[in-house]
Amino acid sequence: MSDLSHRSDRSDRTGPTPLLVLDVVGLTPRLLDHMPRLKALARSGSRATLGTVLPAVTCAAQSTFLTGTTPAEHGIVGNGWYFREMGEVLLWRQHNGLVGGDRLWDAARRAHPGYTVANICWWYAMGSDTDITVTPRPVYYADGRKEPDCYTRPPALHDELTAKLGTFPLFHFWGPGADLVSSQWIIDATRHILRTSPTDLVLTYLPHLDYDLQRYGPDDPRAHSAAAELDTALGPLLDDATARGRTVVALSEYGITRVSRPVDINRALRRAGLLEVHTQDGMEYLDPGASRAFAVADHQLAHVYVRRAEDLDATRAALAGLPGIAELLDDEGKKAHGLDHPRSGELVAVAAPDAWFTYYYWLDDARAPDFAQLVEIHRKPGYDPAELFMDPKDPYVRVRAATALARKKTGMRYRMAVVPLDPSPVRGSHGRLPDREEDSPVLLCSQPGAVSGQVAATDVKNLLLSLAGLTNATEGDTP
Repeated sequence: MSDLSHRSDRSDRTGPTPLLVLDVVGLTPRLLDHMPRLKALARSGSRATLGTVLPAVTCAAQSTFLTGTTPAEHGIVGNGWYFREMGEVLLWRQHNGLVGGDRLWDAARRAHPGYTVANICWWYAMGSDTDITVTPRPVYYADGRKEPDCYTRPPALHDELTAKLGTFPLFHFWGPGADLVSSQWIIDATRHILRTSPTDLVLTYLPHLDYDLQRYGPDDPRAHSAAAELDTALGPLLDDATARGRTVVALSEYGITRVSRPVDINRALRRAGLLEVHTQDGMEYLDPGASRAFAVADHQLAHVYVRRAEDLDATRAALAGLPGIAELLDDEGKKAHGLDHPRSGELVAVAAPDAWFTYYYWLDDARAPDFAQLVEIHRKPGYDPAELFMDPKDPYVRVRAATALARKKTGMRYRMAVVPLDPSPVRGSHGRLPDREEDSPVLLCSQPGAVSGQVAATDVKNLLLSLAGLTNATEGDTP
């Protein structure tokens, strides 16, 4: 048992009102129609449209919720960026030290010393001073194997959860096999922690809607089924929270909209002579340090890094006529959107509503790097939603995947090269600001009258402090 197992819920004694905050990724008003349990929570409680941030992606939005500031202040300008001091593009880093600003729990602890927090799979969990942490963390063996696992604090919670729920289902959390299994594990872990180690604030991340909405689009029946599946899985957790006197908040970071056009922004920069590659074993690798300009693609937003000021005009010219780009933000544009941080690109490209950015930089698929056909979120210099698919053009893809899996189970090295190089199957994306309310994220609260109209992402922190009854914690915080 974890070292908070002796605590009881706050509901049976004076102190902050206990909260359960569910990050239901991709939840929008139209999907709510397929989710009767969450819809009932909003009906008996309250509901608001949630104004998101640019870029409307997980890491940026969550950091805004927890700090009450924009990316210009907290520094999380996307799910990854170009680390100029290292000369590397890095996505999906996990350390909380990357986030600037005053966290929600910092403010809560000033008002109520001893305030406790459990973070169950929200991002930037590593190195955080939350009381309980659960986050995906594979085992990387010395022989190159990668096995599913998670990181926990306290450390004993790892074996406690694994014994009860099984190993964290990493290959259901992302990749072609991503499905409800990972969100169900997270729900079950949350229920276990509520029973055994109740904390004042529980943050739970539920990614299930992300998968089929990107695969098939938000208007596809399979996306509606995914919403209904998640809603059913949430039922027991909502019942637990009600029985324990917890106020429930369910919010989303963004809405996913239908797309049909991949935009190869790096290929345009390469054809203009601005992006450079280096070659090893016949494969091409992006050379960011030598490139005059290149882009870090992140769904419907791309940070364009331009090494020298004299190349800005050439970069703009290379992208000006590229179909699928709606806006190219300069310094003033970034400032207007709260994105003027040193980590941002010199230019920021925003896709048209029906478009999204690939990271692809090679001009011949025969020269693509070996990681291009792998689920490899840490080596690709940009986000790749094609990782949600097995290559539909390869008739033997499932046979090869089964063979690779058999090699893995015998302890041999394996290569699961199943991801297509054709991005056209992707039907949903996000990242730009929503054009319509039905595509906007939402915020639901079990407390009647708590929210209405529209709540800004930067107001979520103070809203949660108020719901906890810590109104004096907001003094001096950014509204």
